[in-house]
Amino acid sequence: MEEKTSRKINVILVASKGCHNCAEVKEILKEISPDFPELDVKETEVTTPEGRELVLKYGILSSPGVIINDELFSMGGATKNELVKKFEELKKSNSQ
Repeated sequence: MEEKTSRKINVILVASKGCHNCAEVKEILKEISPDFPELDVKETEVTTPEGRELVLKYGILSSPGVIINDELFSMGGATKNELVKKFEELKKSNSQ
C-alpha cells in the first residue's frame, strides 16, 4: 500500500543545555518520528544567534520552545499526547 506524499511538518526545538524539559521533548520527538515521516526536526540552542532571534520573534519565555510550521506550539515543554495530536491534525490537513 503506497501512501500519498505529504508536505513536511517543520519542527524547531529551541533548547538550552541542562534543560530537563528540553531533553524530554527531544526524546518524545525521537520516539514518535517513525509514525510521522513528514517531520523535519531541527534543534537550536537559545544561546546561539539563531536561537536568540527565535526567542525574540516568538516570545519564548521558557525552554524548550517548540515551533511547528512557523507557529509557537509550546514553551516549557510538551507532552507526547499534545505533540501527537498536533501532528495528526497537520497530517490530516496536509493530505486534503
